[in-house]
Amino acid sequence: QWYQRRVRGVMNKPISGDELLTFFKSLDEFTPSLPDSLTAHYLAQAGLHTSDPRIIRLVSLAAQKFVTELAADALVHSTMRGNPSTGGSKKTKDKRNCLTVEDLQPALADLGVEIKKPAYYM
Repeated sequence: QWYQRRVRGVMNKPISGDELLTFFKSLDEFTPSLPDSLTAHYLAQAGLHTSDPRIIRLVSLAAQKFVTELAADALVHSTMRGNPSTGGSKKTKDKRNCLTVEDLQPALADLGVEIKKPAYYM
C-alpha cells in the first residue's frame, strides 16, 4: 500500500499519479474522527467553500494526524516528567495518565505553537 511505504520512512521518493489516484479514491471510504460537517464549517469560516467531500476528508485526516501526534508527544513528555497516575489509591493496577498543560506545552513547542498557562488567582 502507498501509506505503508510512507510510514516506513521512504519520504523522499515522489508519489506517482496512480498512487495519488488510489489515495483520493480511498478518501471516499475513509471515516475520520472529526465529522465532515465540523470540518466543512471551519473550512467555510476560513474562506474555503468546497462541495468535494474528499477535500473535507483530507483536511479532517490532517487534523486527526496532528492531534494524534500531539497527544502521543504529550504522553512522552508526561512519562519523562514522571507524572503519577491519577485516580484513587496506590493499590490499583490500572495505570492511567492524565495529560496536563505542563505536558502539552513542550509538545506544542516542538510543533512551533507556544501556549502559556493562565495565572491562577484566589
